[in-house]
Amino acid sequence: MHPFDSSKWGRICRFLTKEGHLEKNRVVEPLEASREDLLVVHTEAYLNSLKSSFRVAAIVEVPPLTLIPNWLVQQRLLYPFRKQVGGSILSAKLALERGWAINVGGGFHHCSAEEGGGFCAYADITLCIQFAFVRLDISRVMIIDLDAHQGNGHEKDFAHDGRVYILDMYNAGIYPFDHAAKRYIDQKVELVSGTETDDYLDQLDKALKVAQTRFQPQLIIYNAGTDILDGDPLGNLKISPEGVVIRDEKVFRFAKDQNIPLVMMTSAGGYMKSSARVIADSITNLSQKDLIQLGSQPD
Repeated sequence: MHPFDSSKWGRICRFLTKEGHLEKNRVVEPLEASREDLLVVHTEAYLNSLKSSFRVAAIVEVPPLTLIPNWLVQQRLLYPFRKQVGGSILSAKLALERGWAINVGGGFHHCSAEEGGGFCAYADITLCIQFAFVRLDISRVMIIDLDAHQGNGHEKDFAHDGRVYILDMYNAGIYPFDHAAKRYIDQKVELVSGTETDDYLDQLDKALKVAQTRFQPQLIIYNAGTDILDGDPLGNLKISPEGVVIRDEKVFRFAKDQNIPLVMMTSAGGYMKSSARVIADSITNLSQKDLIQLGSQPD
């Protein structure tokens, strides 16, 4: 059974607003991704398969869902997912306008156009990038995927697509073991279980330096999984909360130093109750370091 925390995303925003770090006019609620939106990436057959509670249960790895009527699965699970997909699409537009955007959700990196899995029912990363290509006049995108798991969904979707550069840093000893998808990673950083904070951040520094010399993107998609945290039941890494904050700061500074718009997705990855607190602290740090602006939008 997949140990997901479905309340994580709402608690992040509540932490930030309650503590006075985030003004309400800085929050934009996305529309639900429509079927027409989803068909940009997915087939009719795949979307129709989600009308089966059995199929959805297999994708999100929650067997009891097979016993739930599909209308309720749609309402309580897939509708919130589609809202997050809408957030990923909107974030690309906002990042181009303002330099950055954070989707407090999304990052369903195990889902490809043809197949869901690993708690990921919709390929929002792929859809976000396709939207940028078609609607935002973008032709070069870098994915920086720092979830503890390999991002095999977007890797399969952008196989042999020179417009997309993928930097994926993940624990090679855990799910999904997708060796076919690994062939499509432009820059692969494989970690071992038990990797600790200092080693992790050192490897990230080296990876970002290499990425900067290899590819000049017009947009960065950053999948910021917190399943790298020490104690996470699935990630098997030993990164401290402070290490996550520093990691996110490094990626945002990488983008800002090159004047590249960045979309951050908080990722399906992050399975402890503490994840929301860590993400909120990281976003607060980004604001304090002037890498993002959480106050009133200037006129």
